[in-house]
Amino acid sequence: MVHVCLIEDEEKVAGFISRGLQELQYQVTVFSEGIAAEQSLLQETYDLVIMDLMLPDIHGFDLCRQVRRISPNIPILMLTALNSIQEKVEGLRSGADDYLVKPFHFSEFVARVEALLRRNRKSTIDAEELVFSDLKLDLQSKTAFRAGKEIILTSKEFGLLELFMRHPNRILSRDFIAEKVWSIQFDTGTNFIDVYVNYLRRKIDTSNQSKLIHTVIGMGYILKNNNLSR
Repeated sequence: MVHVCLIEDEEKVAGFISRGLQELQYQVTVFSEGIAAEQSLLQETYDLVIMDLMLPDIHGFDLCRQVRRISPNIPILMLTALNSIQEKVEGLRSGADDYLVKPFHFSEFVARVEALLRRNRKSTIDAEELVFSDLKLDLQSKTAFRAGKEIILTSKEFGLLELFMRHPNRILSRDFIAEKVWSIQFDTGTNFIDVYVNYLRRKIDTSNQSKLIHTVIGMGYILKNNNLSR
């Protein structure tokens, strides 16, 4: 099921969009403030962000840049009542993939949502390599490199690293990792995910000053570069 992060402070508009998407079998999480949505994007996995430009706590352009930093590949649809060319250009330059002016017909809105999801799905499938910091994953040859040096991984370690690299700067829960890499529900009585993460961490982090895989106590793990400014 497609999970949508909807950031809209107008209650009626948020309700209208949310109900419409839910009728189409989308899962929708609604936020009325940008900062709360930003924190959720660090912890949850979303397939699409729909955001209003004018928010009470942060300007949409600034939030869009933050979202793009957290999730470089996530599709972003910006909604606004502002219809000037300058606003549209600034919205796209801040990281939005599409820009829709209010009021809009719901059918056009859905068509744009579907187009963004379709485009993102195709680019994900077509990608031949994933890159994060000095870490590179070649999806065709199933090889990994850190700072140009090849890292020998087992098939599960490769799958685990691919999951981290497809969701950089996000906290991945043990439940999420178990479902995506092992296709099972996580058993809280076992520690096999922690064991595999430690195997992977030793291979990519031990010989490097910059550590990329970090533990978030009580929540899971995150791939991020602490040497980069936030």
